[in-house]
Amino acid sequence: MVKEYTMEYKKEAIKLAKEVGTKQAAMELGVPKGTLYGWLKKESIGDIDLGMGSRTPLNALSLAEEIKVLREKNREYEKENARLNKVNTFLEEATRFFAASRQK
Repeated sequence: MVKEYTMEYKKEAIKLAKEVGTKQAAMELGVPKGTLYGWLKKESIGDIDLGMGSRTPLNALSLAEEIKVLREKNREYEKENARLNKVNTFLEEATRFFAASRQK
């Protein structure tokens, strides 16, 4: 039988694991260590949000770096989109030109 844990329980378990260590927290809570490690991993990648004041400087830095990379990618995609729009406009004009010349 698979036991279901509430999100609130997971959050509290993660906080406890950060305070006393994962092994100790797992023993105190009666939760398998692997389960608790999984929750900690999800929290570290942002799948579980502990709320205000839970970010460490390391997490904040990695988020800032990720935002920087994503903004750069967004700029590249915007440039590529603008280039493709110009090509599309040119091809539409060429199509109209050749369609008009065939009708004469």
